[in-house]
Amino acid sequence: MTPTKLDQANDLFEEKNIVGKIMINTSKITLKEHTSILKYLVRWTLFIVPTAIAIGSVVAFFLWLLTEAIHFRFHHPWLLFLLPLAGLLIYFIYQSVGKSSEKGNNLIMEQIHIEGGGVPKQMAPVILLTTVITHLFGGSAGREGTAVQIGGSIAAMFGGWFKLEGVDMRMILTAGIAAGFGAVFGTPLAGAVFAMEVLTIGRIKYDSLLPALIAAVVGDLTVSAWHVSHVHYHIDVVPQTVYFLSDYFHMDIVLLGKVILSSAAFGLAGFLFAGMVQEVKSICLKLFKKNWMIPVFGGLVIIGLTFLIGKPDYLSLGVDPEYAGAVTIPSAFHAGGADTWSWLWKTIYTAVTLGTGFKGGEVTPLFYIGATLGNTLAVLLDAPVSLFAALGFIAVFAGSTNTPIACTFMGIELFGGQYALLFAVACFTAYFFSGHSGIYSAQRIAVPKIFGEYFSEESSLSEASKRRGYLYQKLKKYTSVFSKKE
Repeated sequence: MTPTKLDQANDLFEEKNIVGKIMINTSKITLKEHTSILKYLVRWTLFIVPTAIAIGSVVAFFLWLLTEAIHFRFHHPWLLFLLPLAGLLIYFIYQSVGKSSEKGNNLIMEQIHIEGGGVPKQMAPVILLTTVITHLFGGSAGREGTAVQIGGSIAAMFGGWFKLEGVDMRMILTAGIAAGFGAVFGTPLAGAVFAMEVLTIGRIKYDSLLPALIAAVVGDLTVSAWHVSHVHYHIDVVPQTVYFLSDYFHMDIVLLGKVILSSAAFGLAGFLFAGMVQEVKSICLKLFKKNWMIPVFGGLVIIGLTFLIGKPDYLSLGVDPEYAGAVTIPSAFHAGGADTWSWLWKTIYTAVTLGTGFKGGEVTPLFYIGATLGNTLAVLLDAPVSLFAALGFIAVFAGSTNTPIACTFMGIELFGGQYALLFAVACFTAYFFSGHSGIYSAQRIAVPKIFGEYFSEESSLSEASKRRGYLYQKLKKYTSVFSKKE
């Protein structure tokens, strides 16, 4: 039966009516969705901006105070002889008012994992004071750990004031890490990515993306507003090398091969550093019955090493030179700016300092280790010194913290985007060669670096370090033997 014109008109009207209803419903859904997005943005902006300003201000004060302390020791080198007493003072500070803060960055990461807010308010002032004491008397440590703990402590305090709980508290703690990291190094993008990437190996949770980015940017701007500047590094122009494959590839394949080879060494250096810090802690706990003796012993070892080497290059931060010709991070970007074994000496100094209870971060020493190792490898491989110093700078850090993406962004922010591909190659290669190790034992393992029986049973770096530590296993074996005899 052929439909009439009236039937066709009714059908067309019904179709238009249905389409109109769908369009109205869709516009309502879209409007509701974007209204929710706008509310989310406004809400977290109001939460994060004052938090990040407070974090940036404290970090700026910390950076200024740290610089003053380091230069004061430069003019009074005899302060090094008081390092054992400084270690004792730090021990008693934590035993009296900062015991709940002693786990440092790992405590913040644990609280994020369990969606809690148990980060003590006193963590910020205690870590600031003890880090300055460490550097004032010559301990080899960094500043990142202090900035992150400042960020986490202040973020937890603001989260309590805002009455945040559960997921919201976890997000503001993550933002606190981003603000502290971005502010202390002047790398807001790397800070935001680092805060999300460092929590779990192999997985990034993007729910904190916006708060972390806002916090890192505002924290960095706040430090700049206080007129506290950061060290600027420069990579010299790498000349184009003509070789037999130049006509076939748009990049220097020989240079790429040297970068990959060096990056494997950078990853192993990160593995060595993380392992040495843990082993020093384990050995000292076995050797000394009284814990207060451990920092005293560490201070004496640092004094002895300095007299053995005959120069103070590996004390403190390693950024500003104590005398003309000293090995520093900036000097490593130039030919002859580092000794062959500077990277190893800095590894030993920092492992002893942090492993015996002195406070500070690990990252700036890792920059030092990476830059000086890159300088040494550049000489061995006939490669551009400043480029390889920069690659080591970020790659050893990437291997030790298991944050290759954040470190790639850091390379771009610090050195420019011209060598972004090489930055990524270096960081990703070092990440794999560092294995399941790292400076943060609270890091969880969501996706193992290599799929296989050897790695599959590990859920955190704490488990991995216990299973792989050779000296740890030996000490445990001997302890059990002595226990049986008793």
